[in-house]
Amino acid sequence: METDGSNVAGGDEIQELKSKIKLQGEKVRALKSLKTDQGTVDAEIATLLDLKKQLASITGEDGSAKSKSKFTLKTPKGTRDYNEKEMAIREKVFSTIVSVFKKHGAVTIDTPVFELKEILSGKYGEDSKLIYDLDDQGGEKCSLRYDLTVPFARFLAMNGSQYQNIKRYQIAKVYRRDQPAMTKGRMREFYQCDFDIAGVYDPMIADSEVVKIMCECLTALDIGEYIVKINHRKILDGIFQICGVPDASIRPISSAVDKLDKLPWEDVKKEMTEEKGLDPNIADRIGEYVKLKGNKELLDKLFLDQSLISNINAKTGLNDMVLLFKYLEIFGESKDGNQIVRKTKKDSDELDETTVGVGSIAAGGRYDNLVGMFVSNKKGNIPCVGVSIGVERVLSILLQKVALEQVKANEVEVYVMAVADGLLEDRMKICSELWDAGIKAEFMYKNKPKLQPQFSVCDRDQIPFAVIIGRDELNRGEVRIKDMRSKEQGEGGGASIKRSDMVNELKKRLGKA
Repeated sequence: METDGSNVAGGDEIQELKSKIKLQGEKVRALKSLKTDQGTVDAEIATLLDLKKQLASITGEDGSAKSKSKFTLKTPKGTRDYNEKEMAIREKVFSTIVSVFKKHGAVTIDTPVFELKEILSGKYGEDSKLIYDLDDQGGEKCSLRYDLTVPFARFLAMNGSQYQNIKRYQIAKVYRRDQPAMTKGRMREFYQCDFDIAGVYDPMIADSEVVKIMCECLTALDIGEYIVKINHRKILDGIFQICGVPDASIRPISSAVDKLDKLPWEDVKKEMTEEKGLDPNIADRIGEYVKLKGNKELLDKLFLDQSLISNINAKTGLNDMVLLFKYLEIFGESKDGNQIVRKTKKDSDELDETTVGVGSIAAGGRYDNLVGMFVSNKKGNIPCVGVSIGVERVLSILLQKVALEQVKANEVEVYVMAVADGLLEDRMKICSELWDAGIKAEFMYKNKPKLQPQFSVCDRDQIPFAVIIGRDELNRGEVRIKDMRSKEQGEGGGASIKRSDMVNELKKRLGKA
C-alpha cells in the first residue's frame, strides 16, 4: 500500500509549527490583556501570521475555518454521474446494441479520443464552433473528437489498402461544446454507438441493411413506437432545381429545409425568403413537395410528376428509393410512416450525427466523399454508409419507463451466509468453490455477522439464492439452499442438501446445469 511520503516526512515539522502557533497566540492574547503598547502587539501578531503562513505552505490551510479549501461539488455543465442502477441499464443497452451489430458481421475498432485539429476542422460546417480544442503540446494542435465518423474516415484513409471493405462498429464518448439540455439528452460528453459499412457495393444493398440494423436495435431496446424518416439528397436537389432555386443557393436552402423536423413550415419559409433571399413563389413550390409524407405510395405519386422525373437527379434518387424499399420489404422493415422527401443531412456528404428534431434518437446516411478528403489519390476514396444511435437519448427514454429501485445493479446469484458462529473461513471456502464453478457469489466481510443483516443484503441486491451454513449442518456434511425470491417469511427455511451436491444443485436452479 502506498503512503504519501511528503505528509509523513513533514509530520514533525507540522506539529512543531502548530505548537509555536499555539504559544504565539497565547503570547499575543497575554500582551493584549496587559494592554501592552500597540507596536509591540503588532510585532508579535506579525510573527503569529508568519507562522500560520508557513503552516499553510505545507498543509494548504492555516487552521481557520475561512482559509480551508472549499470545492464546488458538481459535475461540469453537460455532464453527469451515473449510479450503479443507471449503469446497469446503460450496460444492458450497450450489450443489446453490440449483439445486433455482431449478428450482422461487424468488427469493432477504437480511435483516440482526440485527433489532430486539422483532421476535424472544417468537416462539420456551422457545428465546427462546437469542437473542443486542446492546448498545443509538442507542436501538435489537437481537438476532442466531435463524433466517431470523421475519425473512422481518417482510419480508412490511413489503412485503405487493408480495409477496402469493412463492417465496423464503435461505441465511445464524444465531446461537443454545446449548450446542454440535460432533460432532452443533449450533453457535452456522451456516448455514440456507430455502425458503418465501407466499400464499393451495388446500389442500396448496404443502405438497406443499415436501416435494418437500426430498426433491430431500437426494437430490441424496447423504447416504444418510433418512426424512421428516409430521404435521398438527389431527390431534394432535383426538387430545388425544378422549383427554380439557383445553384448557389441550394445548400443554404437545403439547410433551412433540414429544420422542418423542429420548426413549422412557415418559420422555415421565412428563413428561406427573408434570411436567405429566396423568391417566395419558389419557396411555395418547394413547400408543396417537402410537406409530403408516405412510403411506397408517395414514390408512385412522385413518379407521376413529369417535371420531377425529367430531372436527372430526382429520377436517379427515386429509382434508388424503389430499390431501397424493395430490399427493406425483404428485410421486413418497410412500414407506414416512412418519410422519403424531407432531408436529414447537412450540406456535405458527411454523415450528420446531430439530432434531427427533439425526438431524434438516431441518424445516419451516406458520406461517400469524406474518406477522399484525406487522400490525394481519388482511387483511395472509399464510399461509406452508416448510422449512429444516441445512447443518452435512449437512456433518458428507458429511465422514464423503469423504477430504479427495481433494477438489479449487480449480478450476484448466491449469497453465502452463516448462523451463530460466523464461520468466516467456511463461508470463504464455499464462495471460492462457487466462483471456480462460474457462479457469482458474495459473503459478508465480518467474522461474526448477525443473520438479519445478511438477509437484508439479499433483499437489497435482489440476490436470488442463499447458501446458509451452521456448525451442525457442516458437521453433518450439509448446507441449506434458500430461494430468496419465495414468499416464505422469516430467516430460516431452505432445503438441506449434501455439501458435495451444493454446486450442482445451484447450477440446476440457476439454469447452468
